[in-house]
This record gives sequence, C-alpha cells and structure tokens, in this order.
Amino acid sequence: MIVKCLFLFMKENYFKKYTWLLLLLAFGLVILHWMTDDIKPDNLVYKVNSLGSIPFFETPYLYLYLHLSAFIPVFLLSFDRKVAYHKTWKYLFPTLLIVAVIFWIWDVTKTYFQVWGFNPKYTTFFVGNLPVEEWFFFLTFPFCSVFIYECLEAYFPRDGFRKWDTPLSIFFGLGFFSVGIANWGHSYTATTWIPAGLFALWHFFTFDNTYRTRFYRAFLIGLIPFFIINSILTGIATLEPIVIYNPEEYLGIRIGTVPLDDFAYNFLMQFMIMSLYAYFKKNALKLNTPSVFQT
Repeated sequence: MIVKCLFLFMKENYFKKYTWLLLLLAFGLVILHWMTDDIKPDNLVYKVNSLGSIPFFETPYLYLYLHLSAFIPVFLLSFDRKVAYHKTWKYLFPTLLIVAVIFWIWDVTKTYFQVWGFNPKYTTFFVGNLPVEEWFFFLTFPFCSVFIYECLEAYFPRDGFRKWDTPLSIFFGLGFFSVGIANWGHSYTATTWIPAGLFALWHFFTFDNTYRTRFYRAFLIGLIPFFIINSILTGIATLEPIVIYNPEEYLGIRIGTVPLDDFAYNFLMQFMIMSLYAYFKKNALKLNTPSVFQT
C-alpha cells in the first residue's frame, strides 16, 4: 500500500516534468557498464541441453525458415477485414525502422564484444558481424508481435488488465531494474534488465493508461510464439544453437534452452515499439484518422 501511494504521488503533474531523468539514468547506466565491464573473449558456448536434433533443421537456411514461417502467415492475415492490419502499416513501418536502428547498434556491439554470437551453421551469410537474418529479425518478428496486439484489439477489445496497471507496472519496473542492478557483473543482464525496468517506470509515470495494459496483455500472450521461435534459435531441436551465449554474461537461468534474459530483452524492444507506434497513431487522430488507441 505504501509503495502504491508513493507511485501515485510520483504520477502527479509536478513529477511528470522530470520523468525524462529515468531514461537518462537508463542510458547512463548502460554506457557506464559498457565502459567498465571486462568481458571474457572466446567464451561462447555451442552446447545446450536440447531435446534432440530434427534433421530438417540441420540446414544453413534454418534462421531464414523461421522468418518465413512467422512473417508469411501474418502478412496474409493482415488483410482480414476486422483486424485490417494493413491499414496500420503507415505508422508501423517507420516505428519498426527507428527501433531497429537502436537494436542493430546494440546487437553489433554485443556480438563484437562476444556477449553473444551467431552460428554460421544455420545462417546464410553475414553482413558485418551479424547474419543477414539477424538484421531482419528486428523488422520481421516485431511486425508479428504488433499483429497480436491488433488482433486482440479487434476481437477482444475489453481491457481486462486495466485495473492492474499500477501493480503490473510496479512489478515490471522495479522487478526488472532490481534484477539488472543485482547482476551488474553480467553484461547481457545488466544492460537489458535495467533499461527495461526504467523504461517501464518512465512510461507509467509519464503517460496515462490509454494502451499500456493492453500492451501488457499482448506481450504476455505473445510469449507463447516467442518461446517457440526462441527455443529453436537457442538450440532446442538442433545439434547446436543458432544464437550462442557467453555464459558469464547472462543470468545462467534458462527456460528450456531460452535464457531468461531474452524475456526482458523482448519486453524492452516490444514496449519501445508499442510506445512509438502509439505516438504516431495518436498524431493521426489530430487529422481525424481513426485509431484503436482512443479510450
């Protein structure tokens, strides 16, 4: 109750003027970690506890197949009359590109310092130190994630999570931040969980809940396909994983073969995309363009 009252006080208009400091703190802590962390090189692990190898998966086209299996069905369903996902693309594509630039820089940096890497056995060719499939990852899979959000808006418009905005935001914000701070010595953990938590707090303190809990709902449901795809990426059904990790730079906790840190990474990326997507659609309202973000 005390924590809830404190959060409600911090959401007052006076405090809102300074919430940008949370984003500045997140950026500063990430930069500080990158400048001070000592990462052990040549320590990427190619062996995980898989369930066995599926022969079809043992191909340099596996990562490409994952892209196609996710993107093609969503693209075809985008023209469903009720969802009409294709009508949102004028807001969606600029959003995806802007956020992708941020995560491209992040990905290139992390692979350069060997926090994680990619197995050439299951990719076609590399551009820089990333496989070409990874460059498209930040466009293809978020495209599918936002589709989940729009489907829920079309077929299940009632926001059942709305009354849980404060406890959920506190949980995501303080929970993620605490895990990152407590594991400062792990590069992947610290630079993912800390900004994810601070971004959630910034959003809660800065904006009214016009779509936030709707995003939480879509994110939680989207964990199902996320877990399936990411399990394949991390080696659940192959001799070696596509994505390989430095064991000293993440929590060391895996759900199946998926590092727990990947869930925080996914949360941060999707929340950033949804926030910018909402911003573009909100501005469209000023031009009398219909939007699902009306309340």
